[in-house]
Amino acid sequence: MKKFFGNLKARFNKAGVAVHNRIETAKETVRNKLGEGYIDTAVKIIIGVVIGGVLLAGLYALFNTTVIPTLGEKITEMFSYTGNAA
Repeated sequence: MKKFFGNLKARFNKAGVAVHNRIETAKETVRNKLGEGYIDTAVKIIIGVVIGGVLLAGLYALFNTTVIPTLGEKITEMFSYTGNAA
């Protein structure tokens, strides 16, 4: 029985050390000042918005000058069928 409780105590101590190490690692991670700052993140967001705006403007210009007029012509040709078989 003494050996059982001795083993049990050793297991709890070993588990306690592991938990303590994980807690210390988490505290150190929170205290860490290295990594990404606010300026870096803001610049990335601004770059993403600008690139997205340029892409949307390009697609808008493409659809208004090429796709929509061609689509309109095709629809007009489709519905202005005269009925003459060739």
